[in-house]
Amino acid sequence: MKEQVIADITKSPNRKSLFHFTRVRNLPAIAHYDELLSSFTIHPGHIGERRSEPLELRVGEYAVTINPHLRIVNGMLEPSITLQQFRAALDRHVFFWPTWQDCQKMLDTYSRREPKERFAILEFDAFALLMAHFSAAKLSKYDSGSSPRYPQHCSYKKSPEMWLPLEDYKRVKKATVPVRASEVKEVLIEDRVSGLSKHLKAIHVYADGTLRKYANFSQITLLVQPTVQ
Repeated sequence: MKEQVIADITKSPNRKSLFHFTRVRNLPAIAHYDELLSSFTIHPGHIGERRSEPLELRVGEYAVTINPHLRIVNGMLEPSITLQQFRAALDRHVFFWPTWQDCQKMLDTYSRREPKERFAILEFDAFALLMAHFSAAKLSKYDSGSSPRYPQHCSYKKSPEMWLPLEDYKRVKKATVPVRASEVKEVLIEDRVSGLSKHLKAIHVYADGTLRKYANFSQITLLVQPTVQ
């Protein structure tokens, strides 16, 4: 069953990869631990509080930066949940984009806001990554972490109910969850994603207005030196 579900989601040539957006400065820690951690796993304090600026922390000996929360208006939430509760739920997941175009939009947004920052997009084999994290994976029909431009015209409200467990794909049919692969806007994996190097296809590094592609972490060691105490 797992294979059939994932094969359906990754059937399109444009959906063979999953893309994770991060910062170049985070790559030494990611490479060392071979994991992506949710922001709650990295920083369990102040759960649900909005981060309005990037937050610099340490994971073991390595410096990491967590992205700020994007603004979500109250009107976009289900009445049963508060903004703090929804942010707390967001922070317990690692996020992936199912297409390059979706991830490119995030890169464009952040590069405009932080023109001096260097960013990285980690590209993974979608089938292999989802097989390895099947029970922790969820699908979303919408961009979870931000508000649409015209929230008053939206036909859905945000809550954790918008995240469909991967194992329930095509078994649960509601207007607010994806029922076909083309409707999957976001892939979430709870807590952490381990064994990255087994699934990594490429690292795309954006710096000084240029996007360059690298095959693995060892090829980018000269780009950034780890901050180690």
